[in-house]
Amino acid sequence: MISSLRGVVSHVGLTSAVIDVHGLGMLIQATPQTLATLRTGNEAFIHTAMIVREDSMTLYGFTDADQREVFEILLGVSGVGPRIALAVLAVHTPEAIRVAASSGDDKAFSKVSGIGPKGARRIVLELADKLVPHGTVENPAAPRWQEQVLAAMTGLGWSEKDATAAIEDTAAEYPDIAAAGNVGEILKLTLRRLGTDGARTASRRKAG
Repeated sequence: MISSLRGVVSHVGLTSAVIDVHGLGMLIQATPQTLATLRTGNEAFIHTAMIVREDSMTLYGFTDADQREVFEILLGVSGVGPRIALAVLAVHTPEAIRVAASSGDDKAFSKVSGIGPKGARRIVLELADKLVPHGTVENPAAPRWQEQVLAAMTGLGWSEKDATAAIEDTAAEYPDIAAAGNVGEILKLTLRRLGTDGARTASRRKAG
């Protein structure tokens, strides 16, 4: 895998650039912010991530390793491909993405072209335990995960009272998972406990 490039910039476009590495032109896809740091004829050092598919090999370029790390973590989210991950980094800094994911701010991801409300909620749920703001010490006993699960359930139509009770029952039945603060797993177990019929009832209650 190619993890970085150092060479002379031979071309800069709207969404990509070409870096000449000892006579070999390497095409990279990058955010506008990264491309803005490149100047034709100047030497550049770029961190890269290579995405290999059956019919292609694509390099994505970043100004620092932190951007690349967040990009690769975003690729682990269901339904998020390289283009969407790059689009997220075009709108938000890596630290802003960490803050949004850890605080359950799905609206931050809805601002990205190509990501709807459901997709934004899924990103928050799947990234909650994977991205932590720099300088933050994780505390497994902290109630943050409860707030995130509660927000997801009320967003699905449950009343806050019913959702809170169900979350507490799940935490009592699965103390190890609750202690780890695994948002996605706790949400799945809680929804399974309540059942789809109950979800429809809760939705009607909220609507009324």
